Amino acid sequence: MARTTAHILMARLPRLSIPGYPHHVLQRGNNRQAIFTSPADYRTLLDLTEEAAGKSGVAVHAYVLMGNHFHLLATPESADSLPQMMQAVGRRYVRYFNDSQQRSGTLWEGRYRSTVLQADAGVLACMAYIDLNPVRAGLVSEARSYPWSSHGHYIGLCSEKVISPHAMFWALGNTPFDREAAYAELVHAGLSADHQAALTVSVLSGWPAGDAAFVAELQKHTERRVNKRKAGRPVGQAVPPSDPSPPKVVR
Repeated sequence: MARTTAHILMARLPRLSIPGYPHHVLQRGNNRQAIFTSPADYRTLLDLTEEAAGKSGVAVHAYVLMGNHFHLLATPESADSLPQMMQAVGRRYVRYFNDSQQRSGTLWEGRYRSTVLQADAGVLACMAYIDLNPVRAGLVSEARSYPWSSHGHYIGLCSEKVISPHAMFWALGNTPFDREAAYAELVHAGLSADHQAALTVSVLSGWPAGDAAFVAELQKHTERRVNKRKAGRPVGQAVPPSDPSPPKVVR
């Protein structure tokens, strides 16, 4: 399929990386190939992520590792934090995977994709979206049954050192039991098809996920355009006449 002008323009825009805001991150295997083949592979990526997050200043709130891709929800301390973490994880994991599989060459489908989320409206929904990925893929019937996501951490089944809960999770209750029960119910309730589609589109396109006021506030923190331009001629640009007459010569 030929790339449209819109696709080319989108590709030229740098990724948004805004300190203090939650980011939904997606990294895929090249040509959707498997990036995990054993439990050791999953554990290695998590260990590398924990180490790189600590060094780069990134709080990882949620994750899911699927066979050929993974999702993260994370908040960077600086504009460079998230790119530094993803670069470190990506390079080190490729070296590990190629050595273990006796292969060479690329593993990732280009650069990772990411989007910025409005915290109050998007964090818990994105966490549920991430946790439900294996359910949507038909790998398990419920999120708690999948071993390679942060869902178990949030419902009290295990403790993951890589996880730093977001403030929106802490607000779910006054005790650990209250928070775990509330979050389990939230994930069990699931997401509407529209909400799920919106989260998918935002992470693939790179446009922020939030209301107009949120997007306007984001624009104050970056020189990169944060909303799509409407089709048509830019505002303020004159429309040339369809049949311009030659200028009159004054003698």
